[in-house]
Amino acid sequence: MAQEKKSAPDWERIEADYRAGVLSVREIAASQGVSHTAINKRAKAEGWSRDLSAKIKAKAETLVSKREVSTKVSTDVATERLIVEANAEVIAGIRLAHRSDIARARRVAIDLLSELEIETGNLDLFEELGEILRSEDDKGQDKRNDVYRKVLSSAGRVDSMKKLADTLKVLIGLEREAYGLQDVAPPPAAPPVQNINETTVVIQNAVADAVAQLESQY
Repeated sequence: MAQEKKSAPDWERIEADYRAGVLSVREIAASQGVSHTAINKRAKAEGWSRDLSAKIKAKAETLVSKREVSTKVSTDVATERLIVEANAEVIAGIRLAHRSDIARARRVAIDLLSELEIETGNLDLFEELGEILRSEDDKGQDKRNDVYRKVLSSAGRVDSMKKLADTLKVLIGLEREAYGLQDVAPPPAAPPVQNINETTVVIQNAVADAVAQLESQY
């Protein structure tokens, strides 16, 4: 039985794969039924260079980035409009979540401020409650009640108020930023323009001084 004739290697394809630099020489050789030694010899003889790998990888990165923009457009061509819309949706979702979180934190801060207001307005009742709940140990101490009275003290309430004020200041700033209400800084003022006559006098005086210095040297 006659042996089946082996097809000749496609050297044009081999050269293209070699220059692409994606497949190894052995992988190219296996796909074309030729030895990797033969490919290396031909590449050296004809001056092939694997100079397209960087461009191919860069193009691949671009394609991956476009296809990861959104699962909604994974089967469509990632046009500029679709990229803008998909990324805008992501950013909008983040900003809305930030607004919601800031609003929740603000409500908690306001509730704490209301509690502090009630405590300050009814201080005598809270002090009376502390007396009722006081339970001293065998050493005549009640550490829990001491902490309670420390919180009720004017210093404790002032400290709480200061912390709440700082918290609200931060939250209001974040809220204004989230809603695009930041104060726009005015442009810097232009430097004052010196009077032309004054400038002329200054120049004339400088020239006169220079001339006088030169004359004194001779």
